[in-house]
Amino acid sequence: MTTFRPLEPQLRAAIFKAARETRAAIKKAVRAGLEPLKADPPQTLSEWASQHFELDEESSHKRGLWEPWAFQIGWMDAFSNDGIEEVDIKKAKRVGYTKTLVAFAAYNAAHRRRKQGIWQPTDDDRDSFVKSEITPAFELCKALEPVVRKGRDENTIRFWRFRGSVLHLLGAKAARSFRRITLSVSILDEIDAMDQIVEKTIDPFTGAWGRLEGAPFPKIVIGSTPRVKGISHLERRVKVADARMQYRIACPHCDAEHPLLWGGKDVAHGFKWAGSDPKASPPTVRHVCPHCRASITQADYLGAMDAGAWVDHLDRYRYDHVRKIWLDAQGAECRPPRHVAFDDVWTAYSPQRTWADIVREFLEARIAQKGGDSAPMQGFVNETLAQVWEEEYEHTDATVLQARAKLDTDVPLLTVPAGACKILMGIDTQADRWEATVWAMGRGEEMWPIDHRVVYGNPASQADWAAKLDPLIATVYQHVHGARMPIDAVGIDTGGSNWTHQAYNYVRERPHLPIYACKGDPALGAPIKMKPSMVDVNARGRTLKRGIKLWRICVDTAKDLLHGRLDKVRQHGPGYVHLNRHLPPEWFGQLSAEHRIRVRTARGWEERWICPAGHRNEALDCTVIVLFLSQVLGLHTQTAATWERWESALLPDLFSSPATGQHPLILPAIAADETAAAPHDPPPEPTRPPLIVRPPPARPSAMASSEWSSRL
Repeated sequence: MTTFRPLEPQLRAAIFKAARETRAAIKKAVRAGLEPLKADPPQTLSEWASQHFELDEESSHKRGLWEPWAFQIGWMDAFSNDGIEEVDIKKAKRVGYTKTLVAFAAYNAAHRRRKQGIWQPTDDDRDSFVKSEITPAFELCKALEPVVRKGRDENTIRFWRFRGSVLHLLGAKAARSFRRITLSVSILDEIDAMDQIVEKTIDPFTGAWGRLEGAPFPKIVIGSTPRVKGISHLERRVKVADARMQYRIACPHCDAEHPLLWGGKDVAHGFKWAGSDPKASPPTVRHVCPHCRASITQADYLGAMDAGAWVDHLDRYRYDHVRKIWLDAQGAECRPPRHVAFDDVWTAYSPQRTWADIVREFLEARIAQKGGDSAPMQGFVNETLAQVWEEEYEHTDATVLQARAKLDTDVPLLTVPAGACKILMGIDTQADRWEATVWAMGRGEEMWPIDHRVVYGNPASQADWAAKLDPLIATVYQHVHGARMPIDAVGIDTGGSNWTHQAYNYVRERPHLPIYACKGDPALGAPIKMKPSMVDVNARGRTLKRGIKLWRICVDTAKDLLHGRLDKVRQHGPGYVHLNRHLPPEWFGQLSAEHRIRVRTARGWEERWICPAGHRNEALDCTVIVLFLSQVLGLHTQTAATWERWESALLPDLFSSPATGQHPLILPAIAADETAAAPHDPPPEPTRPPLIVRPPPARPSAMASSEWSSRL
């Protein structure tokens, strides 16, 4: 018989302790696994933040639980209202918007368990935002502890993973930042500092909204300090909102509601003060009621702030932040509007900024503006008043160009006018097409537009590049004297798209043709034709022994030259830009789409040509390429004798038959009967000479009309 010895007391205690620890670990794991399934009592963001969101000393003046100001509650509750799909905040500095945004991100992770993405203008902005705002706040928020996955490398400066949700932190400079992610909440912070069109592909709002497709409760939040009128993403979204809300307080004298207003010297209400010297003692600032003309001080406003309310500027909606309900014009509870904009949240609403300091900032900015420096005034208008900045900027009006075209020489399209000796084509690549503008060039870079084509195809397909562009480049135009003229040089824009390598391959496979691979460069003060570089990687990423030459174009210099000539060169001759009345209105709009404005860059304030979102500028981009080609061919340096020789060669010779050109682009023209017999070719317009198109070697001789779009 086996005899069992009793366990030693120490061993028995160790076993019991291990069992307790195991049970505790199992209970903890089960709780963690069931936590995402727990249904928390519904709370608005303002309620949740008041209980769970803490401020840190690094990014705040004090540490402790969040205490929202009354005017912040409106947009915070709109963030968390599933009946509202879009929320826009047109705000100034120091109104606490960033803190409410961070609280919303924590709320989505801890309370709603929703996938979200936050875009900043650049990667550097994203990094700074994460380090100074997201990470400190998330580490303090105890409500996040059950859902934050610790001990893993998944929480980075770009991505946080929670139990039941994720947070993407992105920069908005690259089009890829708006792809391959599925979200329930999209947040665009400082959208007016983002590009109008991201890499010529998509505007930031459309890209962020597209990530919400399929979400049961889609939400997009847009907040920014407004920038320049006409190219403000935020201004465009606010204008189309279903309700534009103003924070109104009741006047203690007449009990009428009104928002805080800056006013101005031409109106009797708003901010009023005595004196114009910013170095004098702080002025006594009062706000004059627009209804009764009685005035209040900042202390009066602070006493009435909590009783204020967000009201639609047309009085159709009101948000009661005490009862957390939306009211209609009759005061009855109603559904909230789908798209809400909180307008004109300027610095006067903030208890952290004195009204006297606001006036002092304005007086200093006005002195600087009178001295020729408008930057401080622009900063005041944008960052203190929360208004777009409007100033005189360089811009060519499309209607003016159209009126000029009607007075210009009436030359049909597809025809090279007298005085032009060279034909240059610029090609711009878009997502589903190529667009080409053709200019005829004469002495002193006098230029005439003779054609604009839109060819639809798939730039991602290498075969489409050959099938679509070869016939386009092979076009032979007719001079007014009868001579046939091929295209002398072609420039293809390869930059800012997803088809750069396809463009490189296309140019590389045609070394015998005068085709130039081009890329725009934002350098300021550089010549139009910049130093080229060799590109030696193919579409599969393999290194090639002989690459192609990639030419860089200083686009701002080219646009300065073009708009200067359009505006200042009024007589036919060197430098004159002719316009053709037969081109459609859209072409003139594209040529004049961009504005030269003052923008803030990494190097400070600079003058840049900017294309507003929603506008097309393909004709301008193609023309910039043509100006580059003119520099490459040295047309501006040719002697008078050379131009005379070129012009004489185009004059009609009554004693000889037409000669066959030897230009590498020329092949025998299609016979007249063959052209007429082509079943898919569109017939030439009666007022235009026939367009002669030659196919490239080893390719079909006829080009189907489906390959060409109709003219713009």
